[in-house]
Amino acid sequence: MRQTLQLLVILTVGLILTSCNSQNKSSDQSLDQSVSKIEVMDFHSTHRCMTCNAIEANTKFTLDTYFSNELKADKISFQVINVDDEKNEKIAEKFEASGTALILNVIKNGKETKIDLTEFAFMNGTEQDAFSKELKSKIDAQLKTL
Repeated sequence: MRQTLQLLVILTVGLILTSCNSQNKSSDQSLDQSVSKIEVMDFHSTHRCMTCNAIEANTKFTLDTYFSNELKADKISFQVINVDDEKNEKIAEKFEASGTALILNVIKNGKETKIDLTEFAFMNGTEQDAFSKELKSKIDAQLKTL
């Protein structure tokens, strides 16, 4: 009886784990293969701290200052996304953002590569010069790969 119960528990746990992992989390299924661009995404929650606001402001400053041509040409896009808004649930889940996060989504020939800059952003978020120089460098490096 005890072995049957253990077998039943193992099968149940295995079934639960298998069903949770069966979702296809590949992010390049519906992308146009000719698309090559960088999406800069600033995720935040409804209640924002000073650093979270500075990250958005400094990201916008960097993009407007150094990448205005790429923004106009749609080679780079910038999105500010509230993770608490229900309409943003899928994109927040896709990029595993539950609060503040700064993500570069580099799309090359339709394939996405996520670069998480959240730690960098929090370390430098309130220092505009350091933040802007480093973010510019990271974006420049990715633009060269497109």
